[in-house]
Amino acid sequence: MREKLKWIPNQHDVGQDNDGQITALLSNFTLEQVKKVSQFQRTYEKFEKTPLHHLASLASYLDVEKIWIKDESFRFGLNAFKVLGGVYAIAQYVANLLNKDIEDLSFEQLKSSKIKDQLGELTFISTTDGNHGRGVAWAARELGFQARIYMPAGSAKERLQNIINEGAHAEITAMNYDDTVRYTSHLAKEHGWVLIQDTMWDGYEEIPLWIMQGYTTLIQEVVEEIEQAPTHVFLQAGVGSFAAAVVAFLRQYYEHEITIVLVEPHVANCYYESFKAGTNEFITVGGDMQTIMAGLACGEPNPQAWQLLNAYTKVSISCGEEVAATGMRILGNPLNTDTRIVAGESGAAPFGCFYEIMTNNRYRQLKDTLQLNSASRVLLINTEGDTDKENYRQIVWHGKYQ
Repeated sequence: MREKLKWIPNQHDVGQDNDGQITALLSNFTLEQVKKVSQFQRTYEKFEKTPLHHLASLASYLDVEKIWIKDESFRFGLNAFKVLGGVYAIAQYVANLLNKDIEDLSFEQLKSSKIKDQLGELTFISTTDGNHGRGVAWAARELGFQARIYMPAGSAKERLQNIINEGAHAEITAMNYDDTVRYTSHLAKEHGWVLIQDTMWDGYEEIPLWIMQGYTTLIQEVVEEIEQAPTHVFLQAGVGSFAAAVVAFLRQYYEHEITIVLVEPHVANCYYESFKAGTNEFITVGGDMQTIMAGLACGEPNPQAWQLLNAYTKVSISCGEEVAATGMRILGNPLNTDTRIVAGESGAAPFGCFYEIMTNNRYRQLKDTLQLNSASRVLLINTEGDTDKENYRQIVWHGKYQ
C-alpha cells in the first residue's frame, strides 16, 4: 500500500534573504505592488472579498490555537481563485498596448468600445486543468476579446463545459499538462495569439509574473482580516506560481518567519522530488499524472516560483488521493458551529495533509519537525469549490476517489 504522505525537509537554510536574485523577485510582491493589483481588481463592479473562516471547534479538536481557511470558491462566481491571475494579466497586457499604467485604468474603461476600436481583435490562449482556463475565458469575454483554452487528457467534461459556457473555444487534448502547455505555446506563435500561462520559461516571464501578482489579492485580504500572524501556512504547489506569490508577500509583510508547507499529489510531485534531490536545480516529472487533484497535476515547476519556494519552504509533502478526499469530507461536515466549506480536490489537499499530520502517529516526526502544537495558528486556502460536481459527490457521498 502506498504511503499516504511522503515528506522531505528543505535541505538548505530556510529564510536567508542575502541572495540578490531572491531579493529582486521579492520586490515584485511588496505591499505597495499588491495594493496596485487589488486596486484594479476592485474596479470590477461585482468585486467582493471572499470569506475567511475561523474553524474554532476543529482547532480545539486538533489541539492548535487557530485554523483559518480562506474560501476562494466564492471568487467572482467562478468557484476558484484562478481568475485573479488571468484577469490581471490580460488587463496589464492591454494596458501596455495602450501605453498606460494599469493603476490609471478601471475594469469598465477596458470594456469600452473606444478601447476595443483601438486594439481590434485579440485572442488569448491558455492551457488549464479547468480553473485557470475558465478565469482566462471569463476575463477575455468580459473585456470583449476571444479565448482559446486547451486541457490535458483526462480533464473533467464539466470543467470543459464551464469554459465553453464563458464563450471560449475549448477542447481536451490527448497530452499531459506540460505537453499541452508546449502545444498552446506553439499555437500562439503560429497564429499571433496571446499566451496567458501561469508558468514561465526563458523568454516568457512577464505575463506569468502578472498572473502571480494577480493572485496576491487573496492573501492581502487575509492579512487585513486577521489580528495575529499565522505560524504555519499549508499551500498547494502545482507549478508553484500561486504558492510562491503568497510566500513572497508574507515574507515581506510579517517581520518573523512563518513555517511554509508545500503539498502536491504523488503522481505530480515535482517540488517534492526537487527538494529530495537537495540541489538548487528543480526536477521535472512526467507521465499521465492522473489524479483527482487535477489543478495540481503539473510536472514542471515555474522557475521563478521554484527559487522563492526553495528559499522559504520548510517541508515539501507528496500526498495520496485519499488524503485530499478526507480533507473534502471533513471540511464539508463541520464540527459544532464551524462553517461548512465545499472544497474541491485540489482545494482540500493541504487541509487533508494537515489533518493527517495531527491525527496519525505515523507522522509524529513530521509534526515535531513542523513544531505543530497548541500555540500554532494555521492558515489554509481553499483554492476551489466543487468545480467537478459529479466527482465531488462520488468522493464525499460514496467515498470513491480512484
